[in-house]
Amino acid sequence: MPASGPFISRVPPVLAFVGQYLPLLPLQPVLGACLHGIQKRHPQIFDRLGTHATKRFGLDPTDLPFVFVLEPARVNPKVVAVRSMPQQIDVRVTGTIAALIGLVDGSCDGDALFFSRDIKVEGDMEAAVALRNAIDEAGIDIVAESIAWLGPLSPIAAQFLRGVIGSPPGQQQSGLAAEGRPWN
Repeated sequence: MPASGPFISRVPPVLAFVGQYLPLLPLQPVLGACLHGIQKRHPQIFDRLGTHATKRFGLDPTDLPFVFVLEPARVNPKVVAVRSMPQQIDVRVTGTIAALIGLVDGSCDGDALFFSRDIKVEGDMEAAVALRNAIDEAGIDIVAESIAWLGPLSPIAAQFLRGVIGSPPGQQQSGLAAEGRPWN
């Protein structure tokens, strides 16, 4: 698993600016479909959370003009996008959208992201660790899950979406590393 590095992708500022003025309502059914698909394909994730399945998790992408609130209840899990973080959150995870996705899909080392301060975790650390462990065990590709409902258009949408959000930290390489030459 790659560690974090100095090359953290960010959503292009023009898209973040435009996102400030777009309504979040059209995003809600997509988020619901994504969570429903995860629940259907990875039901063990909610069981693995144990008592923490009743907690509220705030996911705060620093390069987007909205946040996500996740309530991973076993029976009726919910995720919504809102403009600002509600006060009643048990855990808040902050970082770029690429870092948060890298954390979820396992392409980044969560500990490296945390200690390099690419992500910041506040609140109930036990719940945060339980969520991370549940996600790690499930092996979720959040980009693929979020567009699975598009059927045959999914590969095109995945390429576009990954282009917009960028690569998770540690996935981009500097010039020498990309050429296959050692840096030292």
